[in-house]
Amino acid sequence: MAKYSTGDAGGSNDGDACELCGTVSESLRPANIAGAKLFVCPSCRPHDDTAHQEKKKRDQTPKRETADRKKQLARRIAKAQDAAKPDTTRWEREGAGYDDDPLPYLVSGYGKKVTEARQAAGLKLEELADELDIPERDLLAVEQGRATRADIGGSVIAMLEEFLDVELSEES
Repeated sequence: MAKYSTGDAGGSNDGDACELCGTVSESLRPANIAGAKLFVCPSCRPHDDTAHQEKKKRDQTPKRETADRKKQLARRIAKAQDAAKPDTTRWEREGAGYDDDPLPYLVSGYGKKVTEARQAAGLKLEELADELDIPERDLLAVEQGRATRADIGGSVIAMLEEFLDVELSEES
């Protein structure tokens, strides 16, 4: 049977038996087990509370480091996004230009109407854009129903209505 001690009453490191399991061993080492300092054999060393506490500290360190890295990454991303934001002061200085070429109120499904009319005319997107001398991206925006967001002017809508013989704007 194993002998138990608090560390001072015996059990030295001179070839005695393990104070936890009783195994006679030449390689006893001190260990803190359940608050008691014992000399234990190599097979009982995993029960050393000191080793568990150190492992726990090591396991927690990466979590803190990971959290710090995530915070740093979030800051860098936010900074990059702020730098990538467009300069909106231009709109304040120059205005949106809606007064020069105002976009009329468009009928529901105007993009689909333009696409169908263009296809019925046997034209590709690039061909129609070339024919009307408008940027292809503007024509694509109209066909996708993004005329307002793409700042398409009323003159583009008027050209499409006339050339494709479709009604895209609502009567006021």
